[in-house]
Parts: sequence; C-alpha cells; structure tokens
Amino acid sequence: MADTTDITLAAATALLVIPDEETRGYLKNILEFVDCKVEIPENPDQLEGLLKTSADRSVTVFLSPALPTEARNDWLRAIERCEVRPALVQVNHSGSDEMLVSGDVMTVLSVPTQLESVISVLHRSQVFSENQRLGEGPRRPVELFRSLSGNSRATRAINKMIEQVADSEATVLILGESGTGKEVVARKLHYHSKRRGKPFVPVNCGAIPGDLLESELFGHEKGAFTGAISARQGRFEMAEGGTLFLDEIGDMSMHMQVKLLRVLQERTFERVGSNKTIHCNVRIIAATHRDLEQSIREGKFREDLFYRLNVFPIEVPPLRERVEDIPVLVADLIARIEHEKRGSVRLTPAAVTALTHYSWPGNVRELANLMERLAILYPYGVVDVADLPEKFRAGITLPPQTTAAEEELPQVTVAGAQPGTVTTVPRLPPEGIDLKAYLADVEQSLIRQALEESDGVVAHAAKKLQMRRTTLVEKLRKYGMQRANEMA
Repeated sequence: MADTTDITLAAATALLVIPDEETRGYLKNILEFVDCKVEIPENPDQLEGLLKTSADRSVTVFLSPALPTEARNDWLRAIERCEVRPALVQVNHSGSDEMLVSGDVMTVLSVPTQLESVISVLHRSQVFSENQRLGEGPRRPVELFRSLSGNSRATRAINKMIEQVADSEATVLILGESGTGKEVVARKLHYHSKRRGKPFVPVNCGAIPGDLLESELFGHEKGAFTGAISARQGRFEMAEGGTLFLDEIGDMSMHMQVKLLRVLQERTFERVGSNKTIHCNVRIIAATHRDLEQSIREGKFREDLFYRLNVFPIEVPPLRERVEDIPVLVADLIARIEHEKRGSVRLTPAAVTALTHYSWPGNVRELANLMERLAILYPYGVVDVADLPEKFRAGITLPPQTTAAEEELPQVTVAGAQPGTVTTVPRLPPEGIDLKAYLADVEQSLIRQALEESDGVVAHAAKKLQMRRTTLVEKLRKYGMQRANEMA
C-alpha cells in the first residue's frame, strides 16, 4: 500500500476501549507520535458523548475483544447508536485469533505492530469516515453521474455542442471508439432537452439478431410469428414523446436500414403483423464506433440513411487523447462507487499520474472497471503506483518493493535441493524473529497477488491458492483486506 506518513492526521481522533493498561499505553504512544488525538472513555455513555462532539473529525474506535461479553456489547451498542458511525478497529494480541461476535469491524490490528500499519489504519478510517458523512448527507442526484466529466479542450467542446443542440429536434449522430462514453453524451442530450420528462429508451442494434430487431423496434401483434403469444410494444412506442437512442447503428442490417429510413422520413411505422399505421413523436440519437463513410463505400451502410442521421455529428475522442480528464474521471467514478454503497478507495497523485501514461484501449469503460477493481482490492485504502496492476505502470520506474518481513531479514546463499545448485533464502537474525508475523506478511502478499490476477473474484483467487473459498474469505476478514459485509 501507499506510504501515508505524509498525510496529516491532526484531524483524526482515536478512542481506546482496551482494558489492558500496557496495550492501551503502547497504542496511545504510537497514535500521539503521529499527531492523532487520543481519548480513553471510561464507559459507553462517555464514548457516545465523545463521538457526538467529534462528528466533524475522523474517529476510530480501537476495541479489544478481551472485554467481558456484556461490557463489550454495551460498547458496541453505543457505537451503533451514533448517527455517523466511527471506524471500528479490533485490537488483538499477536497470536490471538479471537473475533468480535458483533459490530461492523473495518479491520484488525495485531499488537505489537509497526508504525506504518497504524498510519495505514488511520488513513483508512479517514476515508471510511468521509464516506459515512457523505452517506448521511443529501444524496447526489443520479443525473450527476451522467455528466460528461473532464476539463480538456475536447470535453469542453463536446459540452458546448450538447448545449447548442439539446433543445432542437435535430437528429444527432455520436461517433467514437467503444467505451468512450457515447451513451453518456446521449443521456446528457436528453437530460438538457425539452423531452427530459419523457422516456429515454436505449437499444443496442448490434446486440439483437437482425430477424428480431424489427420486432424490438416496432413491436408486434399477437400471432405475428411463432412465439408471439401476445401483442407487444416496440421501442419506438416506449419512447413516445422522448428520446430513442440507437447504439451501434453501424451494425444494423441493410433490410432494417430501409425500414428505419422510412420512419425517419415519415414519422410513421407499423407493428410486425399489423397494417395499422402508428404515428410517432420521438427524437432519434444514434451512435457507432464504425467509420460509416467507409461502410458506405463497402456497400454495408445506406448513404441516404447516413445523411438522415448525420444532421449534427458529435465525435467523442478516445481517452488517450484527453488524458487531462483522467483525474476528474477518477474522482467522479469513485464518487459513483460510494453513491452506490460499493465501498471507496483513494489514489495518490503519483498513481493518477501513472494512469495518464497508459494508452487506454478500453477508454473510460476500462478506467471505470479499474476503479471498481481497486475498491475491491483496497477497500477504504490508498492506492499508490506500486499497487496498480502491472500493465498500468509499464515504463514507470519504481523503487524496490519489499515486505516489512523481508526488510528485517538478511539474505543468505545456501546449497540448493539439487546437487551443484544454490538458492537464496532469508537468514534468521541473531535476535530471532516473530515467525507468525513474518508468515502472515507473506500470506497477505500472496493473497493480494491472487486477487489481482483474478480481477478481484474471490472464488478464482481461492483456486489459485488451492484453498476453499470460505477459508480465503476468513483470511480476508482476519487481515482486514475486505469488509465483512462485502464477503457474503
């Protein structure tokens, strides 16, 4: 994870609910060393009062499971009564696997511990607290997530074109590679038009077989074909008064292109199996990733339909041509994940800079998938360059990355298993080593690698590690690598 020692913790408060005086003093010294305010409540009522007075700060409750069951439940109930929940960290002694029987534990901290581990926990708590406060406040309207994010010249030009054409009835053709956000542009056009209060109906022309697309667009009558057991409205009727978005129109068959051209010209159509003419009041927005002029030359797209659609073209550039939008997009995508209650994550400036050097063949869709993946791998954590999947940091020089255990152990060359071979292994230091902590560090590293290679799918990662899925879930919970409520 990222080195967070440069992040100010002056706005953080730690509440220690730990009966053991030695452990409490040990943690208090570490927390005060990093400028974290420390409070030691004497009872649940005092804890509740401190949480109320610290509502504007990042609050972490360090709770020991060694408390008597009844007393522990009183503390947990006090936490649950708070309007803005604090981050709850379970404090275990090294070698103890005891877990709290209730409470939404963000992570587990084993003592004795390292300074970097405590700082990492406090920063995760800051992100958790921020997310809690946003969750309790007014919800961001869904429309904000449909905006075209970015400050690049290209994005500003697109937004200007949307403003110019939104209120007109002109047919708009949106061009751009897959994943650039063509549907986002279409939705924004609808949102800013006079038809905003009416339906926005998308249909992917490339995903529907040609023989079914006519029924999908225009509807059908009962008995019109085998399987038509009842009459059904088509997308044109569903979009009446609103906007019909025809995505991937370049994949539409020539037969359907003729029928669509007639609708655009006459604003009428018939359901499949009917001779009754239906008049429609629908605005058409089309999109494609194909070069339609090339398709015309190849005889795959009708020239007359192209000119009907190409009244007002908007070209959405690929993400690699507007990398200055990436920081804004990252913030917007993380806000969307938080809005949908799917966790949160933060990226260091260096990590965001690294993303601007990637070519993004999948465009914004690929960036959105990466943000979701990082939120699963590092819930409420901070992602640095070294934490990004390898392909996103290609060509970027990183300092040597070693685990804490590896830093403590010198390396020594010994005879290998086969005659005439040697191998390098960690050397046991003269003062000895906490073997359990060392092996836990190695285990966490391998689990992270398995999750990264499995795109965050726990079942696939468990298979790579040759263990049961439930065993891996328990290890994720034990190490605080994933929130308990995401592992069901």
